[in-house]
Amino acid sequence: VQTKLRNVKTGTQTENRFRSEDRVERVVLSQTMMQFLYQDGDDFHFMNTETYDQITIPRDLIEDQVGFLTPNMEVQVEFYETTPLNVTLPKTVDLKVVQTDPGMRNAAVTHPLKPATLETGLVVQVPHFVNEGETITINTETKEYAGRTK
Repeated sequence: VQTKLRNVKTGTQTENRFRSEDRVERVVLSQTMMQFLYQDGDDFHFMNTETYDQITIPRDLIEDQVGFLTPNMEVQVEFYETTPLNVTLPKTVDLKVVQTDPGMRNAAVTHPLKPATLETGLVVQVPHFVNEGETITINTETKEYAGRTK
C-alpha cells in the first residue's frame, strides 16, 4: 500500500510503502465539539462547547476548511493528546452571496453557472438565477452549490 503520512508533532509529510506483513503503531485520536469564535490574522479561535476552554488553530492546519467557517459555527475538532489536528465541518453550510454577476434570461443555455463570492471570501460556481444578497447552501465536501436556503 502506497501512503502519504503526516507527522502529528511536526506537520511534515512523507510518502511510504507498506507491505502486508508490516506493522504500524495505532494512534488514538479524540474528537471534541467546538464552536468557531473568530479569526485573528492567520489564527482561528475555537471554544469547547462543554468546558468553555479556548484553543487557537493556525491557518495552515485547516486551510481547506477556512472558506466555510462563520462565527458561532459548531465543528468537530480532532486531537492527538492536546494537539489539534483537523477540523470536520458539517456536510452543508449556509452562506450569503456578497458578489456575483446579474443573471441573464438565456444563460441557462449558454452558461449554466457563474462565479459567486460568498461572505467568507470563498468563490463557488452557482446557477445563473442566484443573485447578490441571497443565502445559499454549499456542500462542504465537494465545495459545490447545493441549493437555495429556504
